Amino acid sequence: MNVLLKRAASAPGGRRTKWLVLVAWLILAVALGPLAGKLAEVEETGPNAFLPRGAESAQVNTELEKFRTDALMPAVVVYTGEDAAAVKSKAAADRTALADFAAKGQQVSQPIPSEDGEALMTIIPLDTKGEVTDAVKELRDIAGSNAPPGVDIEVGGPAGSLVDQVAVFDSLDANLMIATGLVVAVLLLITYRSPILWLFPLMSVGFAAVLTQVCTYLLAKYAHLPVDPQSAGILMVLVFGVGTDYALLLIARYREELHRNEDRHEAMKIALRRSGPAILASAGTIAVGLACLLLADINSSRSLGLVGAVGVICGFVAMITVLPALLVIAGRWVFWPFVPRFGTPARKATTIWSRIGSAVAQRPRWSWMMSIAVTGVLALSAVGINMGLTQSEMFQDKPESVIAQEKISAHYPSGASDPAKIIANAAQAVEVKAAASDVDGVARVENGDRTDDGELSTLSVVLRDAPDSQAAKDAIGDLREAVHTVDGADAIVGGTTAQTLDTQRAADRDLKTVIPVVLLVVLLVLIWLLRALIAPLLLLATVVLSYFAALGASNLLFEHVLGFAGVDWSIPLMGFVFLVALGIDYNIFLMHRVKEEANRLGHARGVLEGLTSTGGVITSAGVVLAATFAVFAGLPLVTMAQMGVIVGIGVLLDTFLVRTVLVPALALDLGRWFWWPGRLFRHMERRPEEEAAGLPALAHDGPVCD
Repeated sequence: MNVLLKRAASAPGGRRTKWLVLVAWLILAVALGPLAGKLAEVEETGPNAFLPRGAESAQVNTELEKFRTDALMPAVVVYTGEDAAAVKSKAAADRTALADFAAKGQQVSQPIPSEDGEALMTIIPLDTKGEVTDAVKELRDIAGSNAPPGVDIEVGGPAGSLVDQVAVFDSLDANLMIATGLVVAVLLLITYRSPILWLFPLMSVGFAAVLTQVCTYLLAKYAHLPVDPQSAGILMVLVFGVGTDYALLLIARYREELHRNEDRHEAMKIALRRSGPAILASAGTIAVGLACLLLADINSSRSLGLVGAVGVICGFVAMITVLPALLVIAGRWVFWPFVPRFGTPARKATTIWSRIGSAVAQRPRWSWMMSIAVTGVLALSAVGINMGLTQSEMFQDKPESVIAQEKISAHYPSGASDPAKIIANAAQAVEVKAAASDVDGVARVENGDRTDDGELSTLSVVLRDAPDSQAAKDAIGDLREAVHTVDGADAIVGGTTAQTLDTQRAADRDLKTVIPVVLLVVLLVLIWLLRALIAPLLLLATVVLSYFAALGASNLLFEHVLGFAGVDWSIPLMGFVFLVALGIDYNIFLMHRVKEEANRLGHARGVLEGLTSTGGVITSAGVVLAATFAVFAGLPLVTMAQMGVIVGIGVLLDTFLVRTVLVPALALDLGRWFWWPGRLFRHMERRPEEEAAGLPALAHDGPVCD
């Protein structure tokens, strides 16, 4: 590994090869740049993109392709108002105007009155092979025009809901890129206090973003990498976050070496050799941790994991190649006005991090116990967390389709606008219909269509309760039990409510499957990096504790500040994978430096020197990463906002508490046992008089081991 890193470091830091590296990246960006804009073309937006693989509801979606009506999606127009005559007149006039939007061979329904006589509902079957988004927009324009005073009209149903959800992602990539870029630029300006230096990490991240989009597009097109709009949006934020982290770490080490080496090329080579293993371990941990989501059943989770792993790898490659080349080409002046001069001290003798380290060293046991108490109290807030969001709770601002569904639920059987679907063998369709009709929670069962060969039939099941309510999900469970017992029918149940139920159950399974694998992978990486067992176990435990603290703190914000009704089912798993993979980053950066310094100075001094050396850069990196994910909090989709909040809080906890106090305190309290059973443990000794005095000990004047 050392030989490999030395060879890799010689290229971007070489006198001639630095230009080759830069030219190679420029050629790559120009040649492949056009492909970066095509990522949206390979995004999967089909009905199964966000469903569990093998779920019954996904099977229904697949089977529906065999029917004549597979290309139909209903839009529902709901009319309400106190003036019943005006409502009736407007609905009748609209039906004539809306007739042209019905799919070929289909008709717009007559306005359907509610049982209480206070609402009318018109159903328009749209052809999904056409432009559903444009059709719904025109429907809304027609329905909203010339509306009599006091008559409220909303367009919803499955088509309206789809259009409103797609609208969230339409400008997501562009808005996230702009917002994330601005946040990172401002924070880099504050961090470096230089009008020039901040541009170099940003340019390098730009190269990484192009490479990421190109690789993702090619893998999706030719290797069937699953990409959905949500994972594509999160991808760029992840690349900006981890890429900037690696840039901060490398630049900080490069600055140190510039104080020790007159030749900037040599300084960069040393900086890459010494920070390279930590950056490699970090990127590897995040990439492999995210790739563990391949074991998940939910397709959107698998997509996010694999796409995220591609982004992390591309960010790593860019940060250890093009960034060093740019910095070496530019020279020392990029640090202006704080230019590192050869032979001058790399930092002040006393910094805030050295003072924190000294305070922790005086009372290490008290420090780690207090840290665990704080995180433990926050973690308790996660007990009793309200899991699951209804369709109306998925948006921070209610779109028109949600308002339409609320009015349908108030005046009709709630499932009237979005019935469940049953597919069964046509020969047993009558028995299946009878069995479904007897299920508690079913309002009515209607006959559907048959396949051209007459083998399969569909049934539409209208539920009494809202499609996304718990009562409706319970009814789907009972409905499945009832129709599965019909001999020879091979009946399966799908639809929106069934999809929600399947996703909820799969999320629970994924938690139990993916989390143990992620923990094992991270543990193995830490063991490889630190050549010890106790330290990796403790580091992993601190990150898990930090995750539960972040979940608890986020839950408090969701309930009492942001006003969210609950936590989406996908958040615990996504939050865990991101926080464990990203949170372990800072422990890797810290402990890699601590190990280096402990090898040179001894354990206690090594811990304090590692904390002092990495304190500023890791804090900056944590703030940048938390701020990039915090961009999600302003998005209209509650799921993505919750993801941003929990990752942001978790990263800040890791940065300011876990890495600054908890980990150093544990290391100091355990002494050389922290490195058991590695070589550092076997070779280290503490001087009895220094241990009795409670002072950090200098174990040896020279290295304790090779």
